[in-house]
Amino acid sequence: MPLIIGLTGGIASGKTTVANLFHEHFGIDIVDADIVAREVVEIGSEGLNSIALHFGDDILSEDGSLNRAKLREIIFSNPEEKQWLNNLLHPLIRNKIQQDLASISSPYGFLVAPLLIENNMQEMVDRILVVDVSSEEQVNRTVIRDNVTSEQVEAILKSQVSRELRLSQADDVIENHTKNQKLLPQITELHQKYLAIELENRSK
Repeated sequence: MPLIIGLTGGIASGKTTVANLFHEHFGIDIVDADIVAREVVEIGSEGLNSIALHFGDDILSEDGSLNRAKLREIIFSNPEEKQWLNNLLHPLIRNKIQQDLASISSPYGFLVAPLLIENNMQEMVDRILVVDVSSEEQVNRTVIRDNVTSEQVEAILKSQVSRELRLSQADDVIENHTKNQKLLPQITELHQKYLAIELENRSK
């Protein structure tokens, strides 16, 4: 398997932007944990069938898809049900991520995972790249992007690991503090670095 980089960062740090720039400019394959999490509960999936069996058909929308709002409502007020759901979905998500990583064909690849550290996914990657941004910037961006209050964003920030802990886990860091931060030079430099590491790994 090629070199796998875990790309993470707090809310509104610019993870998706960074991943897309690596893909658009250098053709690097991306596995997105959030997309995988949606795929494992698609219509007809083992995940969705198990959820419907456990919670009843009321958990489904009219078209047979998962009613996420209703599910969130249930698990928000019931820690045991939340634990049951996590026990079901986490293995399914990890297995699908492993399958997708195994099919990467670019010289190295990314696993984009906002909760990489929170969900202890470090063993799935060779290096960790953190997109770093100040908490003030995170609040400002999320309020504008999601039309939510700053208090709601603060609550989300508290549910994620601290900026300091995330940076302590990083092998590489991209700084994205301001709107005009130049991302491409940082990305180009890291691209060259990852190619060199992959080359060295293959020659061992």
